[in-house]
Amino acid sequence: MNTPESISRESAEDPSDDQAVTAALSEITYDEQFYPARPRQLRPKARRRQMLDEGRPPFDPDARNAVYVEWLRNQSMLGDADAMSRQLSGQASMWQKPFAHPSPRSALDRASVWFTAYPLSFITAPGQSFLGALAQPSLWDAFQEIGIHALHTGPVKRAGGITGWDYTASVDGHFDRISMAIDPSFGTEEEFRAMCRAATDHGATIVDDIVPGHTGKGPDFRLAEMNYKDYPGIYHMIHIPESDWHLLPDVPEGKDSVNISIDAERALQEAGYIIGQLQRVIFYEPDIKETNWSATRAVSGTDGTMRRWVYLHYFKAGQPSINWLDPTFAGMRLVIGDALHSLVDLGTGALRLDANGFLGVEKSAEELPGWSEGHPLSQAANQLIASMVRKVGGFTFQELNLTIDDIKETSVNGPDLSYDFVTRPAYHHALVTGNTEFLRLTLRLAMEAGVDQASLVHGLQNHDELTYELVHFTTRHKDETFNLFGQNLTGAGVAERIQNDLRDGLTGEAAPYNLLFTTNGIACTTASVITAALGIRDLETMTAEQVDQVRDVHLLLSMYNALQPGVFALSGWDLCGVVSVDVDKVAQLVSAGDTRWINRGAHDLMGVNPGAAESSSGLPKGRSLYGTLPEQLKDETSFARKLSAVLAKREELQLAKGELIDVPDVSHPGMLVMVQRLPSDAIAVTVLNFTGEGISGTVNSALLTPGAEVTDAFTGETLNSVDDLHSFYFDVPAFAGSLLVLREPAAKGGEEAP
Repeated sequence: MNTPESISRESAEDPSDDQAVTAALSEITYDEQFYPARPRQLRPKARRRQMLDEGRPPFDPDARNAVYVEWLRNQSMLGDADAMSRQLSGQASMWQKPFAHPSPRSALDRASVWFTAYPLSFITAPGQSFLGALAQPSLWDAFQEIGIHALHTGPVKRAGGITGWDYTASVDGHFDRISMAIDPSFGTEEEFRAMCRAATDHGATIVDDIVPGHTGKGPDFRLAEMNYKDYPGIYHMIHIPESDWHLLPDVPEGKDSVNISIDAERALQEAGYIIGQLQRVIFYEPDIKETNWSATRAVSGTDGTMRRWVYLHYFKAGQPSINWLDPTFAGMRLVIGDALHSLVDLGTGALRLDANGFLGVEKSAEELPGWSEGHPLSQAANQLIASMVRKVGGFTFQELNLTIDDIKETSVNGPDLSYDFVTRPAYHHALVTGNTEFLRLTLRLAMEAGVDQASLVHGLQNHDELTYELVHFTTRHKDETFNLFGQNLTGAGVAERIQNDLRDGLTGEAAPYNLLFTTNGIACTTASVITAALGIRDLETMTAEQVDQVRDVHLLLSMYNALQPGVFALSGWDLCGVVSVDVDKVAQLVSAGDTRWINRGAHDLMGVNPGAAESSSGLPKGRSLYGTLPEQLKDETSFARKLSAVLAKREELQLAKGELIDVPDVSHPGMLVMVQRLPSDAIAVTVLNFTGEGISGTVNSALLTPGAEVTDAFTGETLNSVDDLHSFYFDVPAFAGSLLVLREPAAKGGEEAP
């Protein structure tokens, strides 16, 4: 096909050949028609300010000390954002890319199989940084051999807070960002750029993180407390006059803020300062977090006035929420600047949007919680972020637990891709119960809502818990009736049934090595989900046969995620088969109730440090059932090698960019059938068995053409043909799956139909 560049070139050489140009234009996409001359690889460039760390100055860290205020300003994200944006403003390169609409299939062209890293858990060679390890060509050679096209780094920029001149530790796994600078514990900016170059050399891309909902208590928050220039406008923070300090709780010695009680929240609302209660309190913990608001200690401003503030935090107290509709638009400037730094300075190709559903908050009618979820401002802010990223040639995905309706709505103008939190607990439920009915229900609901499966990121494990909040059923559809397991259940009833099944099957007596994480879900790895489902209670005494069975089930779950349209994502914990860490080994980390640390065991992906007992961040090494990638790639029976065969066929058929068109009823409750239309217009059928017994059953769908030959995509063997009832028989072994391609019946005259 002619490219826009070649069309422009040819028309310049022969201006009279309008007919050829018109014919060529009819073959290219909408975006290419409207941007016919843009260079495909053209990207704007800008650099963050480089501030030298000259050590601690001999001055008090106080707002009345101009040296300290200037030091904070030089470290601030808003300062970097302003510098970045000024370099890009007015540049022609900022107008060369289409940006108005999400383009999931363009994102899939860039990368449809992702490796999701977690910096704190990644074991490196002695003396090597996390980013230095990710820049190694040997790692990318292994990824290329498996079929991995992108690496999601996880958060690697400096996070935590600042107290005086001193940096303090992150309170949420580096999702409390305080700087655009790379955290020195993970490496350097040059190592980050080297990682991006290594990815490009292997036809891959790097996915970075931005956090548009909050920061940590870093320089920006400290300047905001000081009431310095635009900085208070970054946050949802309200100055409380000294005359009303009696409404605020005392801040304990050694603390800089304290969570307010429900009574104080109500009093401040009645006084007109805050909007009060929100729709829910995430990470609720008695005496630790009872509301979404905290009060600061008295802080001196740059004008010498002492002030106390009340600030919003959807998550932990160290994560003050960003205000997207302050008149200064300081919060928006900070977030956009952080995104641009990653894309046009460091060289990434995509961004994950963390906690991007909590960007709008509004007062509701009296006695009702404030409107804080599903707010139109969140959608508008996401559209702005995603559009800016597309404007400089990148793409975005949101890792947010949304209803199916919200996924559909945000797909219109927002991020290009959304994480699939709807069917992930559903396929775990299918494995635990041997029944795919709930999984089939969720897939059908997404189809009915018009969600394009190709716009979803289907993942195995990420750094979080197995989320099973099932917000689709517990929020907008909690009173709707669903027929499930022979019963008519409300949405709330569906969620309760599924959650109980997962708790009973994956924790407690069934699997003491997995733990509940608040009300959000279960702290576990994919491998420890499988061991629990297989009835293995003691991870230390597993036999070789049990490990092989875990590997086979892990491959089944990979096939569910990979043999359908969209992104397939997996982690180092998946590739190595890491099980949950003994809670005693992370006792200090889980002491505040965050049990997710048991599913974040350290792992040596490339076998570069076999003697290491922990990562450089101090996380204990988890038990790996499968071994390192170099070991696995030498073994044709290994998880990584078998997975590579699945991904190669997925790539060959361009399954990622296909369309899910039917999830039919099945002849056995443990079977799942997904009918898909490939980009070639051929029909592919994914058949999976979530039980420990072989199944002989019928695959039936009105979309299967009678007479079509059924071919095994992996072996090329013709198995049978579709009968007049639009069905065919198929055998699928225990905990296994197949990908079948239908060849249309011969047309009249003996010629095969196209």
